[in-house]
Amino acid sequence: MSESPGNVVGKWEKRLRRRLVRLLKLRVWVAEIIHPSELQITLVWAGVVGFLGGGSSIVFRWLTRLLNSALTQQQGTGGLVESFSHLAGWQCFCLPALGGILAGLVLLLGERWRGKSSTDYMEAIAVGDGVVSARSSLTKSVSAMFTIASGGSIGREGPLVQLAAMLASLLGRIGRWPPTRRRLLVACGAAAGIAAAYNAPIAGALFVAEIILGSLAMEIFGPLVFSSVVSTLTVRSILGGKPLFEIPQFQLSSGWEMIPCMVLGLFGGLLAPWFLALLRWSEQSFMRMRAPGFVRMGIGGLIVGALAVNYPEVCGNGYSTVNTILHGGWVWQGLLVVLVLKMVATSATFGSGAVGGVFTPTLFVGACLGYLSGTMLAWLPGCHGISPIAFALVGMGSFLAGTTHAPIMAILMLFEMTLDYQMILPLMLACVVAYYTSLHFDKRSIYSESLRRKGALDFRLQLSGLKVADLMRRSPVTVNETAHFSEIGRAFIQNRFNYLYVTDDRGRFRGAVSLHDVKGYLNEPELAELVIARDITRDDFPTVADDVTLAEALDKFLHHDGERLPVVGRDSRLVGSISKTDIILALAL
Repeated sequence: MSESPGNVVGKWEKRLRRRLVRLLKLRVWVAEIIHPSELQITLVWAGVVGFLGGGSSIVFRWLTRLLNSALTQQQGTGGLVESFSHLAGWQCFCLPALGGILAGLVLLLGERWRGKSSTDYMEAIAVGDGVVSARSSLTKSVSAMFTIASGGSIGREGPLVQLAAMLASLLGRIGRWPPTRRRLLVACGAAAGIAAAYNAPIAGALFVAEIILGSLAMEIFGPLVFSSVVSTLTVRSILGGKPLFEIPQFQLSSGWEMIPCMVLGLFGGLLAPWFLALLRWSEQSFMRMRAPGFVRMGIGGLIVGALAVNYPEVCGNGYSTVNTILHGGWVWQGLLVVLVLKMVATSATFGSGAVGGVFTPTLFVGACLGYLSGTMLAWLPGCHGISPIAFALVGMGSFLAGTTHAPIMAILMLFEMTLDYQMILPLMLACVVAYYTSLHFDKRSIYSESLRRKGALDFRLQLSGLKVADLMRRSPVTVNETAHFSEIGRAFIQNRFNYLYVTDDRGRFRGAVSLHDVKGYLNEPELAELVIARDITRDDFPTVADDVTLAEALDKFLHHDGERLPVVGRDSRLVGSISKTDIILALAL
């Protein structure tokens, strides 16, 4: 005899209740054992960003090599200097110009495709809402690829960072993260890009923290480090884990060598503002040309090509030449000529509007200055034990510190790129001296002018006046005070919050239900069926008004162990919720 419809429905309801209880027990167990905080969840996503940043770095390098092989009609794994040294003179002359024109045309076509949005990663981190245009980033990266593959004197760290930041921004938008979290996620992408470019995870994190954010708060620095480490491990798993520059073993002969290292730091700090002024002058000179952007970039390429006919070392970011310097493969006369020509080539490429970075060319200039200084010092009586290679490393660090105004990052980057502890003491002294010397003559760094134009100072002043209403998440998860236990259980299962806010029919806040308060009813389903939200509501749950400052809201969390607080407006109406992590990030970023 078949069962009646009422019995069938009753059995289904019992099965659903049993399933709900099992899921709710699992939810309580996860909350009690794992209990992930907002910052810990952010750390996990920082790792995802690091993996994506490292992966995009590998893909970009591979595509650039393919494009270089297509343009030069050469196969192999050699760098740009090696490939240009095997080209005919007319090819060396024309190829950078062709690459510049193609790169400019990509930007021109990209303007129609990407629209008006052209936010770069620095703007998105320092003054924006963490949104990096995917179209703009892809356009810039393809343009940079043509410039780099054709021998432009510029670094690849720029597009690597832009791509990693773009992927981080996409994750933040897909996850509907608030602006402060998206900005932190984009910052993690930038750190991952730098770490992937130089095999330097600590320097990657410090680059963003010291230069862009100006903060070493652990709420920020922790995710940056995690993202950098994951990015570095991703790149090392494919490309190997060797340091960027492999140098022969040596050691300082005596402690008095610290004095010339400090003098080298002073020299680097004096020249850094002049180098930055050269780049700005070149940029302004090209901008005064009444010509389309692709024409200007073609002219910049012609300048590089004219120099590369006899000196192919001016092509690319200068990595291979620096590696030769660190192995003592240059005489000082030839290196001095290459230094001057490289500065001309870099200013021409950068000033013409090419997309890329000047980080690595800066290291090139510093290595040349240091090696030349060490060679001159070795001529003095009693200084035959001086190693020009050691001074080349110190010169790289001091010139980097002078141009970026980030001495801590410069010190750790040089250490990570060489893994030579012998250089730490002279490097520290030279970088600090270079920083203070450069700061005395020009308070602008290689990046500060760009951030100033984007309004970073004004934006940070605006942040100081933010109210809770400006940062809160609207439409929080709520239940009505008459909601049954099953409805409360489903709300906890579908959301990872440990508190559910309770409201009345008019939307006024009545308190909160804790996940742990539900635990006592899980073994008594008959009793749970009689419970409504009002019976287990904590009516003394703290709230924060929507018109108070972020600092006042942060004080509220000193007496509350949760991650979020309900935000109430007029007539005690629930208007949103605010996270402690979001407040900390807003105050620290």
